[in-house]
Amino acid sequence: MTLTQDLDIWTLIVHASFVVKVVMALLIIVSFMSWMFIFQKWFSIRRASSQTDKFEREFWSGNDLNALYQGAVNNRHTIGSLERIFEAGFREFAKLRGGQRGAEASDIVDGARRAMRATFQREMDFLERHLAFLASTGSVSPYVGLFGTVWGIMHAFRSLANVQQATLAQVAPGIAEALVATAIGLFAAIPAVIAYNRYSHDIGRLANRFESFMEEFSNILHRQAVR
Repeated sequence: MTLTQDLDIWTLIVHASFVVKVVMALLIIVSFMSWMFIFQKWFSIRRASSQTDKFEREFWSGNDLNALYQGAVNNRHTIGSLERIFEAGFREFAKLRGGQRGAEASDIVDGARRAMRATFQREMDFLERHLAFLASTGSVSPYVGLFGTVWGIMHAFRSLANVQQATLAQVAPGIAEALVATAIGLFAAIPAVIAYNRYSHDIGRLANRFESFMEEFSNILHRQAVR
């Protein structure tokens, strides 16, 4: 086998030590899961943003709140996060207003706000799902790959312990196969870091829109409660 053949990527992986192979396999699995979550989050955040835009247009176009609420109830399984927040708040508002005659307007609105806040937290938990995995992949994968590299280099030098004169042809394949682990670690980490930063920013913007809506909707409910 020539030096060029020894440095072929597939050959390096096949002839790597057992520990380095385990590290490579682990990193490949993590990279696959990372890409799967990246695409899932991309679709879910894009859908959430589109649904938020649609509901905001309907809400601020002057549609009747009761009609909006009934539409949200009838399409509960397909509505977006913001519409679920609206549904929870308006349902609690109607319940408190109809069931507690003479209740203070501030108490009614506070109840509606608490209901919206609880739904807001559930929706944010859903949107942020798998982000922790991307963050962990981005921060840990390079070190896992580096561990495989260090182990592979140690294995390569141990194999030369009984050789009186080491040549480049003897040393290069062992070091090269060890460096493949670092390359795979970076391949797993870089997309995960980029996706995590991007999605965290997008989810943060959605959270700000939800919180602004809750405050504005609370003001509307307060005006209705004092009538």
